[in-house]
Amino acid sequence: MLLVTTHEFKQLIQQIGLSQFTSQLINQLEKDFSHWETFKKSPRHATHYPHGVIELMPCADDVYYSFKYVNGHPPNTEVNKLCVAAIGQLSEVSSGYPLMLSEMTWLTAIRTAATAALGAKYLARADSKKLAIVGCGAQAEFQLIALASVLPVTTVYYFDIASAAMRKFEKNVATMQLPRLTLIPASSIDSCLEEADVVVTATACKSRQQLITSANLRPGMHIHAMGGDCPGKTEISRCALDASKIFVEYLEQTREEGDIQQLTDHSSVVELWKVITKARPGRTDEQDITLFDSVGFALEDYSALCLTYRLCEEYGIGQSIDMIPELGDPKDLYVGLVN
Repeated sequence: MLLVTTHEFKQLIQQIGLSQFTSQLINQLEKDFSHWETFKKSPRHATHYPHGVIELMPCADDVYYSFKYVNGHPPNTEVNKLCVAAIGQLSEVSSGYPLMLSEMTWLTAIRTAATAALGAKYLARADSKKLAIVGCGAQAEFQLIALASVLPVTTVYYFDIASAAMRKFEKNVATMQLPRLTLIPASSIDSCLEEADVVVTATACKSRQQLITSANLRPGMHIHAMGGDCPGKTEISRCALDASKIFVEYLEQTREEGDIQQLTDHSSVVELWKVITKARPGRTDEQDITLFDSVGFALEDYSALCLTYRLCEEYGIGQSIDMIPELGDPKDLYVGLVN
């Protein structure tokens, strides 16, 4: 069994580059979403507490089975712990044996951003140059890298209620190799969204919010609502939802956790895989306002784990560990333990 710790995963990213890994993951996601109906899917199993949530996210096809353990605890940052921490496992279906146990905190951040880019590839206007990011926490830089790989982004507006988060974002972006990029800090959400072609909302607060209202909408805008979702947490106003064409990953999960939990009728909501496979249209007019209510789905973790496993095997990265007994007689479990 392959063990990919934070050390090994960092080694992999430094070897191939974060942008290249992100691009490969976008391609992997597109391929897997194209085969949506071949996967065995279910909403994630979430255990909620007043201070956070712990989730298990399984997904499988006839070759691999994957699951992720992940938390969402916004108060953690106040005690110098991560809001989101995760590990994941990939197993072969033929034997049920685990193939890889991997860190998934960094990997979740990358796959979340890659999913945003996949949605924007199919739903945003192809000439979208102005990106607005509301929430400059742990996800912001990854979102920029992924979206800039599929759209001709030249200007980034950004806002966070914490000025330190905005300074952190600006400092990190300055180290990226993103030519011709102009950063514009905003003093409010409204000013951040004034000229945006694409908007990303990435907040962690578990409450009913209205970060975007109908007053913020512009013809042709694409909105990616991805801030840590759960029942009772929203970022988009009902009036903004009503004015948008809405797309989701897995309707059964999103209607419980996403911004569309505010709606009673989900008949017009379209799952993204149908747009990718051309079963349903996405944007049909340059003036359409599109909204991808992305809550994070287990198929994305499956894609991320499969790509990580393949690349670690290719580059010889990771530790081989014994987690399953090797026995001369597979029916004699006892003797293998006591001898």
